[in-house]
Amino acid sequence: MAKPVVAIVGRPNVGKSTLFNKLVGARLSIVDDTPGVTRDRIYGQCEWRSRKFSLVDTGGIEPKTNDVILAQMRMQAQLAIDAADVIILVADVRSGVVATDKEIAAMLLRSGRPVVLCVNKCDTVGDPPAEYYEFYNLGLGDPVAVSSVHGHGTGDLLDRVFEFFPPAEEGEEIEGEEIHVAVIGKPNVGKSSLVNRLCGEERCIVSDIAGTTRDAIDTQIENSFGKFTFIDTAGLRRKNKVEDSIEHYSVLRAQMAIDRADVCVIMIDAAVGFTDQDSKVAGLAHEAGKGCVIAVNKWDAVAKDEKTMQEYRKKLEVDFSFMPYAPIVFISVKTGQRIDRLFELIKLAANSNSMRISTGMLNDVLAQATARVQPPTDKGKRLKIYYMTQASVRPPTFVFFVNSEELFHFSYQRYLENRIRETFGMEGTPIRFIIRERGEKSK
Repeated sequence: MAKPVVAIVGRPNVGKSTLFNKLVGARLSIVDDTPGVTRDRIYGQCEWRSRKFSLVDTGGIEPKTNDVILAQMRMQAQLAIDAADVIILVADVRSGVVATDKEIAAMLLRSGRPVVLCVNKCDTVGDPPAEYYEFYNLGLGDPVAVSSVHGHGTGDLLDRVFEFFPPAEEGEEIEGEEIHVAVIGKPNVGKSSLVNRLCGEERCIVSDIAGTTRDAIDTQIENSFGKFTFIDTAGLRRKNKVEDSIEHYSVLRAQMAIDRADVCVIMIDAAVGFTDQDSKVAGLAHEAGKGCVIAVNKWDAVAKDEKTMQEYRKKLEVDFSFMPYAPIVFISVKTGQRIDRLFELIKLAANSNSMRISTGMLNDVLAQATARVQPPTDKGKRLKIYYMTQASVRPPTFVFFVNSEELFHFSYQRYLENRIRETFGMEGTPIRFIIRERGEKSK
């Protein structure tokens, strides 16, 4: 049995994301006073009374609306409700019961799911305000008074939720090795559409409006290639185009998604081609030491002949010269072209990023490499590399013990990196070198 799923729903701006962040103990959801800030489902992991469960934050429900984004928010919330074991309906004590609260309560009652009514913004300690009792009219039983800002009442809320959990089964937490994948790129290159294509459902809001995705969202996928968690991120814009606080948070969230990932899929729009912003986005993943795959999307829309892909690839290899290890795949999210190949490359990059090589094997490669091309000399003094060893993974980091750090020129480091890659593969991952001087001075 999978972990129980608890969905937080309610109309916009009642404090759902603040409650979510308080319960998971991290700022996973963007919190802002602007209604409609959380547009997609956001997942977090919680534990209460020794029971782990998944918590889902949703965009606010507006039952009757013609607005495209609000309508899709409503659909996302409905999907969360359908997948949930327990639903927390959040209402705002300051505004009292409004018509939207009644409509949402009726919708939840029709779903047949257990519902816990949370009356938020009861910020004073002690008896709840008089307005609290009005919420009995929703027909959802005893409301739980909570202050999501201060944390008052959250324990009582979780106790009530816990009562509706299905019985635990031994071994329910056993999970295989999972690859976390951040899908990154400029706005509107098809990141959300890719995640939706991979999981076969409308997991992320998709529209032609750039910047629709504001949060980083987790989607778990299991197939013949293994287990994956895809993190769809808000598109990274240039810093000078970050116009409001929500956009600023989205950039930070994308950077946090990269930090959480094992592999980053860097999406390029085939019709637009490479831009400086693509370089900056890829640079974040490269500097973080993540496995990287470059996915050129919308390839179906490019007019081409038998030489087009080869010429496009050569140009991208020049554009991404700072990360020559990253494989390039030409895909079409719309048609599904080469999606299986994308999974293969993600797995290859993850394996390379976590590869560990024995010291003996490394020094065999080192001996062969130095015999083929002698280490550099300067003013009669030759570089001596005593030995090397691997210090860590993700990314693979190697320590060289040498007689002179100054003599270990960048060009010779690149030569040794190429020899290591030729021998062990390591496609899709950056490699780090640490130089330790161990000459007469240290003696």
